[in-house]
Amino acid sequence: MMELFIQQIINGLHIGSIYALIALGYTMVYGIVKLINFAHGDIMMVGAYTAFVGITIFDLSILMALLLSVLVCSILGVTIEKIAYKPLRNAPRMWALITAIGVSFFLQSLIMILFGASTKPFPSFPSNPIKIGSLQISQITIVSVVVAVILMICLELFIKKTKLGKAMRASSEDAQAASLMGISVNKTISLAFFIGSALAAIGGVLFVVAYPQVKPMMGVMPGLKAFIAAVLGGIGIIPGAMLGGFTLGFIESFTKGFVSSFWPPATLWADAVLFSVLIIVLLIKPTGILGKNIREKV
Repeated sequence: MMELFIQQIINGLHIGSIYALIALGYTMVYGIVKLINFAHGDIMMVGAYTAFVGITIFDLSILMALLLSVLVCSILGVTIEKIAYKPLRNAPRMWALITAIGVSFFLQSLIMILFGASTKPFPSFPSNPIKIGSLQISQITIVSVVVAVILMICLELFIKKTKLGKAMRASSEDAQAASLMGISVNKTISLAFFIGSALAAIGGVLFVVAYPQVKPMMGVMPGLKAFIAAVLGGIGIIPGAMLGGFTLGFIESFTKGFVSSFWPPATLWADAVLFSVLIIVLLIKPTGILGKNIREKV
């Protein structure tokens, strides 16, 4: 039983690190423009398809495919902000929310037109799991966790220590005052979308390496769960996104490993428990686990 418990912790760290990476993108965008970018999960999906094309058609290595995905998704994120969200910046928030849902459907439809609606296998890579007794830790699990933690630390240092990061914090505090002080709010918003989309691309590539298949709807549930993670940890707070992502990963892993063994199917129970936890947390602490510290948000 103890070995199963530890194995579920390892599994939770793996999927939680991916949720955390995507949740960081939600946090970056929400922190500045107060927009819930529901197309964020579909940007992750575009990143996965970009890696798929890079590997299968252009015969790129997984690292080069990852860099290509980051580049494509970053440009896509900035383009979406300029075309779809910027004209609605002073409009009611509901308009921007509806637009985000529309962008999500547009990206899904575009991928269906280009690649078809069927699921396609993603190239698998040889991996020798690290064995400790009866426990197995895959290399992709280690890579995912390390990448997520390093990126969170780098992002936190970027926001707090660099000139651009301070400009982003100023814009999130008061965009009008920041503009009067000479800060280009438009550039800081574009930068937030650029970084957020790059994180989504990395999360997408790690996701398809671990679960080797791509499909047009693949970004819906991971994107929604990453949004839950951001809200759970305290949306707008970088450590909160990481905390929420890993928390969701543990909840999902333990539900599939223990609860679902008595009442299958596993996926349905895991999703039900995740949403139930979100409701409970919001009822008890609506601002999320870490609260809403305005000074810390991006």
